[in-house]
Amino acid sequence: MVYLKDEGSEFEAPIDFVWKYIFGGEAHDGAHKTTRKPKFKQVSDITIEYGSERLLRGKWAPDLMRITMVPPVSVTTEWLEGVLAGSKFVYVYKPKGARTAIDVYGEFTSKTLAPEEVEAAAREFLESEFRDDAPVVKAQYEKSKSSRS
Repeated sequence: MVYLKDEGSEFEAPIDFVWKYIFGGEAHDGAHKTTRKPKFKQVSDITIEYGSERLLRGKWAPDLMRITMVPPVSVTTEWLEGVLAGSKFVYVYKPKGARTAIDVYGEFTSKTLAPEEVEAAAREFLESEFRDDAPVVKAQYEKSKSSRS
């Protein structure tokens, strides 16, 4: 098991806009190039199970996550099935005016990867998630500002 702390990333949009994007369904899900064939199951008002095929460490494989959203503060994720099954992590969102800071804290594990590969796989996952979301958030926010003018 590897404890990871990833601090300092920011979205170029205010926190209320970021949360609208997170709850945006297809726009949010479609931004991610490392997932395909998504399936959503509502567990409670704030929790879903998200199944997909995920590209991780160069291979597509099925996975399943339980995701709990507590706007505007955090998203907590437990990886139930897949390469990083057993991993648990939280995204923490902080308003910074026209920007939103996002920090991630968690413990990552794997039954299929060598221990020395777990950190690399977890960082690959986190980096791809932010890399996919950040430009879409920025573009949609800029578009929303211009449409209000």
